[in-house]
Amino acid sequence: MEVTKKDIRALSKEQLRDFFIQSGDQGFRGNQVYEWLWKKGAHDFDDMTNLSKQTRALLQQHFEIRHINVDQMQRSDDGTVKNAVRLHDGLIVESVLIPTETRTTACVSSQVGCSLDCNFCATARLKRMRNLNADEIFDQVKAIDTESRAYYNRPLSNIVFMGMGEPLMNYNNVLVAIDRITSDEGLGMSPKRITVSTSGISKMIRKMADDGVKFKLAVSLHAAIEDIRNEIMPFTKNFPLTELKQALAYWYQKTKSRVTYEYVVWKGINDHKQAIDALVQFCKYVPCKVNLIEYNAIDDERFQQADEKAINAYIAALEANSIVVKVRRSRGKDIDAACGQLANKEQSINT
Repeated sequence: MEVTKKDIRALSKEQLRDFFIQSGDQGFRGNQVYEWLWKKGAHDFDDMTNLSKQTRALLQQHFEIRHINVDQMQRSDDGTVKNAVRLHDGLIVESVLIPTETRTTACVSSQVGCSLDCNFCATARLKRMRNLNADEIFDQVKAIDTESRAYYNRPLSNIVFMGMGEPLMNYNNVLVAIDRITSDEGLGMSPKRITVSTSGISKMIRKMADDGVKFKLAVSLHAAIEDIRNEIMPFTKNFPLTELKQALAYWYQKTKSRVTYEYVVWKGINDHKQAIDALVQFCKYVPCKVNLIEYNAIDDERFQQADEKAINAYIAALEANSIVVKVRRSRGKDIDAACGQLANKEQSINT
């Protein structure tokens, strides 16, 4: 009977040490393997060249490395790179590299499909198949770091969890992945260069604050009027704006980290004065900034990019109230670089 091998990256360093001790070897072997897995990104036990053949055979007997494969890579005229990432079970997610003159950002997925039902989002139409494991999230980042070094001669500088899925519905795996990414035993990136975007899961925003996370928070808001928000994002009926405001106030009280609001302006939906005034008032609740995002249309005629006049009205109102606002233009249009909720997140969300 075929023995099912364990995913070795599901083990902690201590568990790896224990495995070797129980196998009659020395605990420090676990440290060596852990470094190969997380710092060096080994895809095969034979890559672990400072281990004996006997030790590598032992690992091969008991474990497997369920690394991702970049099944297809597309490069846009503007330098954006989209990866179709195949997981060990054959499922596909997307990740995107977004370059500027000074840095490169990885936009990564946290779920296969999505748990939520935002009407404007292509990913929301995909059934959520499963959560990504921490190593699968880590691998997306590692792959984009490799691409950044190859194409732009510099390491990855920023990460945004704005790809497929709602990160806070896969909270534990996202946190473990970030721990590996930021650890000196992993990629050693600063948590301040990582942004986790949520569609507004209030109770999980509070939990992040209680857990003392060091990364940044972005919220896909799109409307500060309850009826409009519920119409375009039906799940928010369970997470009303009053609760969201309280959760964000709690977040800021605990972390002192300002919030970024992601906001698409659609024609005939939220392109009027009442919606603008409501956003201005919402922004006064906690220190924040607003990214007005250019919309990549899906095959739903209800959602059309608003006129520049409406965008300018938002900018004027926000700036008149001393609220930082930037317009984020879509990247990678020629390759349809869809990256999750809105298909067009920008790395400068981290500024």
